[in-house]
Amino acid sequence: MPKILVIEDDPDMVAALRMPLEANGYEMITAFTGEEGLRKVREVEPDLIILDVMMETTTAGFQVSLQLRSPDPQSEYAAYRHTPILMLTAIHTTTSLRFGPDEGYLPVDDFVDKPIDPDVLLDKVRTLIGQSQETP
Repeated sequence: MPKILVIEDDPDMVAALRMPLEANGYEMITAFTGEEGLRKVREVEPDLIILDVMMETTTAGFQVSLQLRSPDPQSEYAAYRHTPILMLTAIHTTTSLRFGPDEGYLPVDDFVDKPIDPDVLLDKVRTLIGQSQETP
């Protein structure tokens, strides 16, 4: 059963993610802060990370993704550098700001907008987990 670590501070959003993920055979582990999420990455070794942009700070999700994708081979997260990251964002619906995955600035694999469409979420999850299981 693939493990998905959800790093999200909103309990309602966690519940909205849990229903479609668990109903489709995924094990969901939660963390409510960036710091807790980074700790759990090492504990549970997830197949996919779903990461909120804004948590304890407006850029907490960016900071977590940068730590996880650090190119430093001595990074404590080096073993998880290739774990897919799906970023949750409401920024596209609440502001005119637009951004996408970028290796240096925003090293994530894809985005899903809030409010969550379960079908879109599941398509992205299946794609990212499938890709990560194909690469060593």
